[in-house]
Amino acid sequence: MISKEVVINNQVGLHARPATFFIQKANEFKSSIWVEKEERRVNAKSLLGVLSLGIVKGTSVKLIADGADEEEAIETLSDLIASDFTE
Repeated sequence: MISKEVVINNQVGLHARPATFFIQKANEFKSSIWVEKEERRVNAKSLLGVLSLGIVKGTSVKLIADGADEEEAIETLSDLIASDFTE
């Protein structure tokens, strides 16, 4: 299991379209992936879960992955966040 702290810097945070991009990317991996904000942890492959965290611009979250491709999953998802969700 590995984790990485990231900061959401795009204008709308992890909401609607950026959240959809994030979830689609997370679903490409076999590993279990979670997003943790403060004390709440949700499945990164669940749109409702991710939206329920209410992540706005400037929020720090922890990405957690556990499984065969955990390192690639964390790297890919943190790169997506760093790019402000531009493909």
